[in-house]
Amino acid sequence: MNNTLSNSTLNSSADSVSSPGAKRIAFVQACWHRDIVDQLRDAFAKEFATLSNIEVDYIELPGAYEIPLHAKKLAETGKYLGIVAAGLVVDGGIYRHDFVASTVIDNLMRAQMDTGVPVFSAVLTPHHFHAGAEHTNFFKEHFAVKGKEAALACSQTLLSLSKISP
Repeated sequence: MNNTLSNSTLNSSADSVSSPGAKRIAFVQACWHRDIVDQLRDAFAKEFATLSNIEVDYIELPGAYEIPLHAKKLAETGKYLGIVAAGLVVDGGIYRHDFVASTVIDNLMRAQMDTGVPVFSAVLTPHHFHAGAEHTNFFKEHFAVKGKEAALACSQTLLSLSKISP
């Protein structure tokens, strides 16, 4: 069984995951706590390259709140087989971070369901985060693991969807 995802694998399927011209993945990243979120992006890029020859476009946004609209708009273009969303939402003590996290995740799912293009969430919300070295180092390592997991989930889901006939 071939578990490698390529454009030829997707093109050989009678029905593609999204529109017939879709040949790329979009990786949409929030830039708050960039030093941590970059670990996820870099690990995703490295792992996805071992799993697929599909090109990835990288898009940076100010924060996680902006990701769902961009994910939906990117999916609607028909250029993308899938969208990966990455960010870190923390309790900064000023506003309810759980509201932001819930809004982002709910609307990523909505974008996926509205467009039929899979949207993979790597927007993480830890219970406790402090900007000290101990937490920063822990989350950098954790985000690297999550980047690999996101690449695997993206690859496996797109391969599975390419085999589904309506």
